Amino acid sequence: MKNYILILFVFLALPFITNAQEDNTKKENDTIVEKVKEKLERSAFESSYIFDNPTNVVLNKGTFEVQMNHRFGLINFDDNDMSGIWGSSNIRLGVAYGVHERVTIGFGTTKFNRLLDYSLKVAILRQTRSGKMPIGLTYFGNWTVDARPKDQGYFPNGVADRWSFFNQIIVAKRFNPKFSVLATLSLSHYNIVENTMRSDMVAFSLGGRYKITDNTAIMIDYSQPITEFMKDNPHPGLSFGVEFGTSAHAFQLFIGNYNGIVPQKNYMFNQNDIFDGDFLLGFNITRLY
Repeated sequence: MKNYILILFVFLALPFITNAQEDNTKKENDTIVEKVKEKLERSAFESSYIFDNPTNVVLNKGTFEVQMNHRFGLINFDDNDMSGIWGSSNIRLGVAYGVHERVTIGFGTTKFNRLLDYSLKVAILRQTRSGKMPIGLTYFGNWTVDARPKDQGYFPNGVADRWSFFNQIIVAKRFNPKFSVLATLSLSHYNIVENTMRSDMVAFSLGGRYKITDNTAIMIDYSQPITEFMKDNPHPGLSFGVEFGTSAHAFQLFIGNYNGIVPQKNYMFNQNDIFDGDFLLGFNITRLY
């Protein structure tokens, strides 16, 4: 637990450390002179999500965001389940707030396992229009507690067994007004798991977004667990679909195979194999205030 407190402290300090990147003064012959401040490139992505993974989007200071994530049940053409709509679905409701131009905090609750997640997102590096800083580098982390009653979960050591943690570094680049990509490296941790699993999961993801109109884009998101378990390794995640956006809204409709919504739940436990026909419908909605 001490390691996670240290990680939190380091990333809270990063915005102040990295302010030096955009210092608008320089020293020449012992004289401080004004220099042109680098203009930031527009964000590589419009929404806080690229389907099943967070993006590099950090909210402006004072901006409040409402989030809704929905995953329908697996589509089974042999059953009368209305393409999974009548099946068991997972829902997450969340909010986020920009406390600093580089720092966003958030909270959400998820139906499956009654998860409560507390999140932090920090813009470490931000892409500039001049190309002097060619990428955006962002940290995302969450601290999640399983709020199920004692008789519905396995918590032999009490409250500590209910916690899981997620840490992710996001590298994003906006190549032009239409095309953006991101790549991530993450570490998921559960305080208690089955004997055939490991407590930590290293994973990466790749995603892309291409605008086909001013307000519409097609996107794809692939997630790959790296750590191997003794049995029942989690399957990779693949999602593809469309995003419709306005200045304050983003609506994503997609097909994929992740239904956990909270990242570490997907990376550690996903047993839906999209390559074996396990896929479902999902959507994300975000609204800015």
